[in-house]
Amino acid sequence: MAKILVVGNGGREHAIAEKFNNENHEVFMLGQNPGVNKFGKCIDIKEEEISKFCKDNKIDLVFIGPEAFLVDGLVDKLEDKGIRVFGPRKNAAILEGSKAFSKDFMQKYNIPTAEYEIFNDIEKALEYLKNCKFPIVIKADGIAAGKGVVIPKNYKEAKNSLEEIMLHKKFDNAGNTIVIEEFLKGEEFSLMAFVSGEKVYPMKIAQDHKRAFDGDKGLNTGGMGVYMPIKNISDTDIEEAMEKILIPTAKAMLNEGREFKGILFAGLMKTKSGIKTIEYNVRFGDPESEIVLQSLNTSLYDISNAIIDGKDIEIEWNNKARVGVVIASKGYPEDYKKGYEIKGLENLTSKIYHMGTIEKDGKIYTNGGRLLLICEEDDNLENAISKVYESIQKIECDNIFYRKDIGHFSLK
Repeated sequence: MAKILVVGNGGREHAIAEKFNNENHEVFMLGQNPGVNKFGKCIDIKEEEISKFCKDNKIDLVFIGPEAFLVDGLVDKLEDKGIRVFGPRKNAAILEGSKAFSKDFMQKYNIPTAEYEIFNDIEKALEYLKNCKFPIVIKADGIAAGKGVVIPKNYKEAKNSLEEIMLHKKFDNAGNTIVIEEFLKGEEFSLMAFVSGEKVYPMKIAQDHKRAFDGDKGLNTGGMGVYMPIKNISDTDIEEAMEKILIPTAKAMLNEGREFKGILFAGLMKTKSGIKTIEYNVRFGDPESEIVLQSLNTSLYDISNAIIDGKDIEIEWNNKARVGVVIASKGYPEDYKKGYEIKGLENLTSKIYHMGTIEKDGKIYTNGGRLLLICEEDDNLENAISKVYESIQKIECDNIFYRKDIGHFSLK
């Protein structure tokens, strides 16, 4: 039995901690999570205190969940103090840390992606938009909790978005530089892989629903639900993605002197002209990881050690259909209120991942934008969807909403 510290306390980290706990390891979590608190120990320490905590408690592995810690170089800091840690170093995490870097990187190595331009001057960006075909995609260069992407339908919307991002600092300094790229049409999917240098081990694919409301309407969010399998993505599509995107990316990062060790997340689009890259992330997706980790039969601890040490490993998966629906605070992804009690969770038999809740005196309260991910599985996707929505009806809270069409696109 190993001692493992999971850094981060959202739904993704809840799923990671649960996987380690199911493997009979002792789990610690940096930050509070009411779900993890039932089987692990949640601790409140500052980032600069992590290495001392690891030494004092003989932690065998640190597993970093959120991108901000990776982009800021926490892996480097811990490795430099002799602590075993899973995740890419800072010079590799730039793949997610800078949209401008990743787009230029893809262009340099002929990795298929949308046409784009990069701007740090709003006047030049506005001038460029006058000749663009709409809809268009505008991305903040830095990390913005999954919300730094807008898709304006016309010039007026694009101008307002640019002003919000570049002048009014909607995403703080993440929007000092922006990427404007063509809008791709097709079937979107998430392909994550464990990567160690040139070794690339693909995970099960999943499809995230980014828009806030049913029918893919509303603002982009960090993800409102997820499901697998995806009817319209074939094994051939996955092979194409591996051969043209993920494997070349891993090799190119080595070539750049930025060896990648950790999880490479490729947000992909199946278009009429082939599979194209929408974005890179350098960690488990959220909510994708919550269902992908349920599909993983192999020990995550063994995989983590193999990736760190650059050793080969056989990874086994199961083929259950799975769906997860996000319960969010009304107003998300913009302004929302906290502190509403969530009742009825004890009546659910579904898997529950806590994304943004807090526990006080044995009661659960809303404490974020995305609150919970409710998950179900079955041999059949339609049955899993029916079960999850039946389960959600048992939740009582005055300030929540959720999409009612998660997974339905794959049933058409």
